[in-house]
Amino acid sequence: MSDLLIKDITLHHIEVDESLHEVRARGAFEYPVSTYFIRLSALYMNMIRWHWHEELEVLIINNGTALFRTEEEEVILQPGQGIVITPNLLHTVHSGEEEECSLYSLMFLPEYIFGYGNPGLTSKYLAPILSSREFKYLVLKEDSGPTDSMLGIVNDIVACNLIKHFGYELRTKGYLCQFWHQLLSLEAPQKEPVTAPVTVTTDAVRIKQAIRFIEEKYMETLTLEDISAAIHVSKSECCRCFKRTLGLSPFDYLLKYRIFESTRKLHLDDPLSHSISDLAASVGFNNTSYFNKLFKKYLNCTPSEYKRQVQNIPYAQDFNPADMHLAQPL
Repeated sequence: MSDLLIKDITLHHIEVDESLHEVRARGAFEYPVSTYFIRLSALYMNMIRWHWHEELEVLIINNGTALFRTEEEEVILQPGQGIVITPNLLHTVHSGEEEECSLYSLMFLPEYIFGYGNPGLTSKYLAPILSSREFKYLVLKEDSGPTDSMLGIVNDIVACNLIKHFGYELRTKGYLCQFWHQLLSLEAPQKEPVTAPVTVTTDAVRIKQAIRFIEEKYMETLTLEDISAAIHVSKSECCRCFKRTLGLSPFDYLLKYRIFESTRKLHLDDPLSHSISDLAASVGFNNTSYFNKLFKKYLNCTPSEYKRQVQNIPYAQDFNPADMHLAQPL
């Protein structure tokens, strides 16, 4: 992708609901295809937060190293490499080694390839991928046969949807058919399709419940016992579940969420943000010094410095206040 195209692509950020489902609308029913450029340094905590979505997504690393994580695995992606992410897979992406990292994202509903309501082709060509319990993601590498070709197809789709010459939707659909054919050739012969719907793992269910509890009670004094009781497991199992799924402890998640909420109050000029001690107390901290220390650790600035940065940025309902760049689909 040329530098000219890169600078014209709009940044994207992630908004999720209480179940970690990504809520931002992408595309339209008649054309459910979206492409984005994502700069991780512009996102809260330099990461794409844990989320899932109905679309199949392909990420291609533009520069830097990216760490892609699911509930069970971690993959390191280098510049030029990509990854195919199946629908409904809970995942997150971090930049590696504290370096700048940016990437392209292609998202589309697989059903769009056959125009919805075509059970014959859907059963024959979509089910082997979408119904497979084993296939969760596929790493795309340059100079490695079929996956190199798939990388080229995705780059063509991104460019096509940026320039938007007449008939770009038709060209995109053609590219998507080529991409799906390559994906089937790699995955279908090795993986037996499963006709039953894929079930959500126990960890995913527990984490969604725990996150909902934390986000409702974060301003109160919470203990590990409170969080574990909310999801009906022991304290040790609660910690293991968080570690397996999110890579951090329940208390670490609670602290990060409190800091995140404080940024919202600062952005909105909430009356409680006029005093740092009041702001700290409103998000669950009874020690202002500790609050300032964590804020500086996570956002590389003090609460007062952060407030000056965002005071002239109009607030939008779906705006992540720790993201300095609003993002819309291409």
